[in-house]
Amino acid sequence: MSTDLRTVVRIATPPLSWHWQGADNETRIGQDGQVARSELAEFLIARRAQLQPQEVGLPAGRRRRTPGLRREEVAALAGVSADYLARIEQGRDTNPSTAVLGALADALRLNEVERHHFAKLALRGDGAGGCPSSGQALEQVPETLQAVLEALHPTPAFVVGRWLNVLAWNPAWRDFVEPLGLFDAEAEGNLARYFFAHPIAQRWSNWGDAADMVTSRLRMARSIWVDDADLRATVAALQRHPEFARRWREHRMSEFRSGTLYLDHPLRGHVEVEFETLDPAADQSVQVWFLDRRHARTPSLRLVNE
Repeated sequence: MSTDLRTVVRIATPPLSWHWQGADNETRIGQDGQVARSELAEFLIARRAQLQPQEVGLPAGRRRRTPGLRREEVAALAGVSADYLARIEQGRDTNPSTAVLGALADALRLNEVERHHFAKLALRGDGAGGCPSSGQALEQVPETLQAVLEALHPTPAFVVGRWLNVLAWNPAWRDFVEPLGLFDAEAEGNLARYFFAHPIAQRWSNWGDAADMVTSRLRMARSIWVDDADLRATVAALQRHPEFARRWREHRMSEFRSGTLYLDHPLRGHVEVEFETLDPAADQSVQVWFLDRRHARTPSLRLVNE
């Protein structure tokens, strides 16, 4: 197999750092004094538990004591020894080769977003450091981004930070989301808190998809800014909500940069929201919402807010 990581795991962009942990850093000690599994190990175990034998061409066989594939089955599919996979899953080996990464990604049937995330976790060893994990979050929106929001009006658009805090918006976005409760106290100005803590968020017909997206975005941020205390605090606070805790535990990754959401708007009725994400800054993104664009008679940005 090729030793080019971008080919093996098929990520769209080269990694931001090549940070490999040595033998002394293969595991880390948690606050309770217990050895914590690396995020890479947790990801592998979670994905193995979510796969069914039929999905990989194996017979179902007898009833299993634990859900998903056995470690030996994944090892056989990937062409590695069960003992070696056990070392990775137990956090005793955090430096698998690119060939092994590619084989495991194929065996676990990872999608493109999951492969990208898997690559980041592997390159970061135990996830305990490496560029660009340091540095404070950029919460002040530059004037140029403010100008972009103004230029997009009347198409709804807003800026979101690394913790999913809403940092800036144009009038069209505020007019659309204010009746949906995004500016209510329950949301705390944060997209993830809105979808998991605010009851009105259930107006989104495919709430589950939205919940998957915001969780995936936080998971990706966590793999980049591992030393960000505010990001850790955001994730810890969200763990109080069972739906978030389950998604975080399962390490599921879905596409979060673009997609379509549906909701019953209290003023507009049923609305289809297509969105695209632009990343002009390291930890700030501009998200543009197109409302019922496919139902407009003439392609025009001005139709979406009429």
